[in-house]
Amino acid sequence: MRKHIFSFSLILVSITAAYAENWPQWRGPNLNGLSNETNLPMKWTTEENVIWKLALPGWSGSTPVIWRDRVFMNVADGNDLFLWSVDRTKGTVLWKKLLGSGNVKMLKHNMSSPSPVTNGKSVYVMTGTGILKGFDFSGKELWSRDIQKDYGEFGLQWGYASSPLLFEDALYVQVLHGTKTDDPSYVLRIDRRSGKTLWKVERPTNAIRESPDSYSTPGLLRYGKTVELVITGGDCVTGHDLVNGNELWRANGLNPDNNPVYRIVASPVIFNDIIYVPTRVKPLLALRAGGRGDITSSHLLWSTVNGPDVPTPVTDGKYFYVVNDKGIVWCMDAKTGAEIYAQQRLKPGTYSGSPVLADGKIYVTNEEGLTTVIKAGPTFEVLAENALNDYCLSSPAISDGQIFIRTATNLYCIGKSQRRSSIAQDEER
Repeated sequence: MRKHIFSFSLILVSITAAYAENWPQWRGPNLNGLSNETNLPMKWTTEENVIWKLALPGWSGSTPVIWRDRVFMNVADGNDLFLWSVDRTKGTVLWKKLLGSGNVKMLKHNMSSPSPVTNGKSVYVMTGTGILKGFDFSGKELWSRDIQKDYGEFGLQWGYASSPLLFEDALYVQVLHGTKTDDPSYVLRIDRRSGKTLWKVERPTNAIRESPDSYSTPGLLRYGKTVELVITGGDCVTGHDLVNGNELWRANGLNPDNNPVYRIVASPVIFNDIIYVPTRVKPLLALRAGGRGDITSSHLLWSTVNGPDVPTPVTDGKYFYVVNDKGIVWCMDAKTGAEIYAQQRLKPGTYSGSPVLADGKIYVTNEEGLTTVIKAGPTFEVLAENALNDYCLSSPAISDGQIFIRTATNLYCIGKSQRRSSIAQDEER
């Protein structure tokens, strides 16, 4: 009987392991800041509820990505840029691979800002200097590209920071710029196996001065059997055919006053068939999928002047949450934009990391390393405030019951692994 119970326990463990989520890209498994993980930690300090912490050489806006027992990070160390592979169970570095030199600090930003992406077999990483490389999990370099060498110098006011998007067999890379160049903005599709460009399309806009610059990351719109690439920047949002890069639709209106410094930082958020498009605070637009051509008016569902500048919003499809740079929170009806609550304050500070939503909670970390845990839903309630007392630009990452937070001096692994806890309990039986 004991043998049968143990065998059944192993089956349950296998199911649990299969459903433990990875965090393979900057905005997680669904590309929108959502995780289906449960039983997540709510309280911690620099020592309590910390499984391990790994010393880092400096700050970065890049978020760690996780696949099973691996954590990958884009790391700036002095003048050099590296991809780190970390053992998720021990918090030790398995390997470091040099991506290139030429790290430049520009206010908060440096050349390690783009987050890596992984499909569980290979990992891909881009730097602010335009180096794009693929590696397998053993650290073997698969291919290397220099995007600036191939297509010209980047011309953003504050340096390049967009993360690549990985979908199926390709990487999608946007270069939207204009402040320091007259070269056109463009989007690339790159074969993930060979590193070769499959298509390159220009993305023209009427934006002026600094407004063509975009530090956002591409989004993926999926509705019915259709999949489209979503790009924001240059005062507009566009949808593109994945096969050839052709522009399918465009919505203007992100800079109604033609402000010359309306660069975009926050990325598009996509849930089911709605595209939420932040700009520099106002307006934030919610658009219905399925349009072609100019959809500025025809597919507009709602808009608000209470958008963020830097943090990307998050939604569960019912409620839409905005945390602005000052830590002021809005909750809106995701379908209508009606305010559920407004102007609720987190602890004063500067908020650059993007909120993540999981386990009925919203986790948001400010630049002082304070993570506030808010109850998700129609009533604003702060559940916990957790101080790491260190500079932080990165967004939290969630995987297998644990939260990973990157500060200037450490990567923290917070909370017990749900999968390993189940295995340990079964072994005790």
